[in-house]
Amino acid sequence: MMKKLVLGALVLVAAVLLAGLLVPRRQKPPRFRTEKVLRGELVSTVSATGTLAAVVTVQVGTQVSGTIKELLVDFNSTVKAGQVIARIDPALFNAKVKETLGNYQSALANRDKAAADLADARKNLERSRQLFDEGIISRADLDTAETRFQVATAALAAAESAVTQNLGQHEQAQTNLQYATITSPSNGIVISRNVDVGQTVAASFMTPTLFTIAQDLTKMEIQTSVDEADISKVRVGQPVTFTVDAYPTQTFGGTVAQIRKAPILTQNVVTYVVIVSVENKDLKLMPGMTADVTIEAVRLRDVLKVPSASLRFKPETEGAGARSAEKVYALRAGAPVPIPVKTGITGDGYVEVVSSEGLLENDEVIVEQLVEKKSAPKAAGPGPGL
Repeated sequence: MMKKLVLGALVLVAAVLLAGLLVPRRQKPPRFRTEKVLRGELVSTVSATGTLAAVVTVQVGTQVSGTIKELLVDFNSTVKAGQVIARIDPALFNAKVKETLGNYQSALANRDKAAADLADARKNLERSRQLFDEGIISRADLDTAETRFQVATAALAAAESAVTQNLGQHEQAQTNLQYATITSPSNGIVISRNVDVGQTVAASFMTPTLFTIAQDLTKMEIQTSVDEADISKVRVGQPVTFTVDAYPTQTFGGTVAQIRKAPILTQNVVTYVVIVSVENKDLKLMPGMTADVTIEAVRLRDVLKVPSASLRFKPETEGAGARSAEKVYALRAGAPVPIPVKTGITGDGYVEVVSSEGLLENDEVIVEQLVEKKSAPKAAGPGPGL
């Protein structure tokens, strides 16, 4: 009797399993994530990274060699045009001025002596010519007088040249003495000092830089590098926003001031320098800061726009390569309905809809098909009698 009951139970279980296999399962309809078609403002931007710098930076150097005797300004000092900011030890230059002055005065004396010799030679030549005409002296004596006159004339010319040469050397020595006193070429702020008192500077081959002066830190600029793919979108006068690491919660503004046409090739990537002018009246921004720049290329108002993800969505029922034309899928009556669209600019995760075949504001467009998570199979329990 027990065997018959067990056998009947097994037959019943088998019948149930067979019925489950033969009866088709009812599939759940696919589920989708959608977003609304909106109408409003759309901004297309170009992103870049750049470095802040003063608009005009002047490097102050020295044209003479020597030892720094005095520094009258330091980092962040405010200076005026013509203000003395440093001095090189003038001892050698003073000595050179005195030496060249002595040489110049000596040359003047030699010139005066040569002028007197010439005057004497001229009188002697005139007297000799008269005596020769009267037959008192010979032709040789007249030739001697003429030669002396010519020599005196040449000596005076040489003496005058020596005067000019020594005067030039004296003026150069005076100029070098003036160069030993270093002044600011313009109003501004000292942003760099490269020397200390007692340091020797040499100006033999190139002018050493002692200070760097920023003329006006209330007006700055950002030198950004824009990729060649985006440079066509950038125009002079476009508004710019940017952030710096020093003030992560604050957004600063600027304007595109210049687009430089010279390409810059770095690791096979072509970029172009775009200069952004920046107001810095509160002096928060400093030279050398890195700026994350956003250039506003186009701003449209009252346009129809769809999420960018909706243009990438494709139902699983479509085969590969089926989306040759641009279209979005609107969810209508629970099913995706393709709607061809013509798109425009992109910005902030949305794409402008220039024209479409029936797409309206507030329509729900599909951005993603949701996948049902399969439940994990239950673990088999222990068999009878265990």
